[in-house]
Amino acid sequence: MLEVKRSFQGQAAVLPVEADGQWGRLHPGAGGRALRPEGCGLGGWPHRAVGQQGACWVVGGLGVWPSSLLCSLQSSFAGAPAPSLQEGSDSGLSESEESVFSGLEDSGSDSSEDDPAEEEEEVSSDEGHSGQKTAGQQAATPSPSTEVARVQDCEEYAVDSSDEEDIRNTVGNVPLEWYDDFPHVGYDLDGRRIYKPLRTRDELDQFLDKMDNPDYWRTVQDQMTGHDVRLTDEQVALVRRLQRGQFGDVSFDPYEPAVDFFSGDLMIHPVTNRPADKRSFIPSLVEKEKVSRMVHAIKMGWIQPRRPREHSPSFYDLWAQEDPDAVLGRHKMHVPAPKLALPGHAESYNPPPEYLPSEEERLVWEQQEPGERKLNFLPRKFPSLRAVPAYGRFIQERFERCLDLYLCPRQRKMRVNVNPEDLIPKLPRPRDLQPFPTCQALVYKGHSDLVRCLSVSPEGQWLASGSDDGSVRLWEVATARCMRTVPVGGVVRSIAWNPHPTVCLVAVAVEDSVLLLNPGLGDRLAVGGTDQLLSAFVAPEEPAEQPARWLEASEEERRGGLRLRICHGKPVTQVTWHGRGDYMAVVLAAAGHTQVLIHQLSRRRSQSPFRRSHGQVQRVAFHPVRPFLLVASQRSVRVYHLLRQELTKKLRPNCKWVSSLAVHPAGDNIICGSYDSKLVWFDLDLSCEPYRVLRHHRKALRAVAFHTRYPLFASGSDDGSVIVCHGMVYNDLLQNPLLVPVKLLRGHALTRDLGVLDVAFHPTQPWIFSSGADGTVRLFT
Repeated sequence: MLEVKRSFQGQAAVLPVEADGQWGRLHPGAGGRALRPEGCGLGGWPHRAVGQQGACWVVGGLGVWPSSLLCSLQSSFAGAPAPSLQEGSDSGLSESEESVFSGLEDSGSDSSEDDPAEEEEEVSSDEGHSGQKTAGQQAATPSPSTEVARVQDCEEYAVDSSDEEDIRNTVGNVPLEWYDDFPHVGYDLDGRRIYKPLRTRDELDQFLDKMDNPDYWRTVQDQMTGHDVRLTDEQVALVRRLQRGQFGDVSFDPYEPAVDFFSGDLMIHPVTNRPADKRSFIPSLVEKEKVSRMVHAIKMGWIQPRRPREHSPSFYDLWAQEDPDAVLGRHKMHVPAPKLALPGHAESYNPPPEYLPSEEERLVWEQQEPGERKLNFLPRKFPSLRAVPAYGRFIQERFERCLDLYLCPRQRKMRVNVNPEDLIPKLPRPRDLQPFPTCQALVYKGHSDLVRCLSVSPEGQWLASGSDDGSVRLWEVATARCMRTVPVGGVVRSIAWNPHPTVCLVAVAVEDSVLLLNPGLGDRLAVGGTDQLLSAFVAPEEPAEQPARWLEASEEERRGGLRLRICHGKPVTQVTWHGRGDYMAVVLAAAGHTQVLIHQLSRRRSQSPFRRSHGQVQRVAFHPVRPFLLVASQRSVRVYHLLRQELTKKLRPNCKWVSSLAVHPAGDNIICGSYDSKLVWFDLDLSCEPYRVLRHHRKALRAVAFHTRYPLFASGSDDGSVIVCHGMVYNDLLQNPLLVPVKLLRGHALTRDLGVLDVAFHPTQPWIFSSGADGTVRLFT
């Protein structure tokens, strides 16, 4: 074994080399501590020397030495006498001596078995470094030739001095899953099988063992053998140090001062002694030419000197749009954070006066739903910023903002290369859908209170209107002249002109009665025929019990135009005629199954078609073709078959409280208006759900109507507007209806927060009538 000593800035080092096939070690010390991993040289690299007569170098982590020096040292060490060893020294070797043959550094080299004389000699030779004991012990080891001969006599694997972990299972580098179907988990050094431990315990036994065994928390299962291993206190402490991110060795100091082996000081023996080149102190002509060119370019202005960068502070604009050319913007899956809305004048603590709400606007804001409010707060004025109180919804809004940022990536949808214009439905232009009403033509004035209802005669020549002033007025459509005023002594809730062309009769709903008036307008033959029809009735001998009473008008009332009075005992809210003009349906404002009654004019009979109620009834309508009766409650529309006396279909408008109902002249489609400003279109052949929901109005809808000849329908709302839409229904069942809004009509003034209360189309012309809360009736043509 060769030992080469060299001083590195006053520190001794022992360099291991291989002599006769045996490995030594390099062990520089600092403060008595080893500065390298065990079994390796300086810097963690093993050092090897081959004695080939000066042709080899010893290369280490700290320096390079010529092999001629090592060969001279080898010859001197080979001629030195080897110390005599006692018998049985093979078994009495210290751990440090065994490590000479094993090639592994042992941490027990500082044991008390070393010679104290040698230890004192080492201390006296180098007082400042107590960590050189290893070098002294290695110097006292026997000669390599004697030790190698003794090792060769013994069995090669008799002494295992390796400090590695003793792994009994020599299964090799194969997955342990291969042994799942076998009773053993590998083989030991003798080739015998290592059987799996018998595991017959179930979960209950494991739970009892967990409760009873105090060392259960420190028991782990060996994956190589399958046995339970109890961790010692040292192993538990090691695991806890590793879990805390500390080093495994307790005595290791990660902050000890580093030893600078190579310094910048001028050394006595430099690496090379070659004299400096001549070009190192003579100016270069090539560099002189380059510098002259650069100076000329700077003078001519071809090369501009670099201007110093202005270090301006960069700020993140919270409301700015992200640059698509930025690093994150170019990323394929980048989702930009949702931006907050810019604050306006309303958020100011001292807003302008036009932003402060009045008392009426404040009440309207408080009555609105939270989702319908334009602002989720009311602007307020404070004398100073110090007087502004704490914001009550601060934590809630911060939480919603964080939730938006957190859920933002989940809302990402894969982009499809679709032209945005292709997604817009191809609707025809409104001027291609003419005719439809576009402007206001006439205003019918005369009522002193709001006009709730109106109706047009079948030939379109006369118009009847009912008002809260207790009168019914009959107008001439073409001239807006009031032909007759009939006082009825109460609020007129509904009015309907008989659709039969040969019957001149108007039904008026006043309080708890339905009045049948003969206006006496138009064809005298129709007026006389109506009176003959009513007088031809013969009462039966035994009148049946009916939910309503039919009363004849007195002579004075007949001169006023009244012919019959139908008394119900409960307020009447709506009256409507069947298409043939003989049947009439009324809606009563009462609870129970008698909310809807059907009257037959020719036989003067009344009947209640329902046995139980399905909620408050809002509107009823007869089907124009089939024997159906449509009953609209607050949440649904039911279609009843009158002949079979059964429910045919139940429609769900999905809106809050149906306010109005209209049936298409063909009978396959209906529309409903609601108090939450929705107009719902139903296709009876398609589904019970709405085909289309139109949200054109801003306030509640009061009335809807279909035109009998043109593909038009209209809606009137409390916002004072009438919206006319084109609604084409095709005979082809595979083609959906075409719904296009074509005109917004305005003219009524808002009164008591009410606008348009009723709308009706002219039977033959594309005209529309509207009655409003301002006491007027308007004609749009």
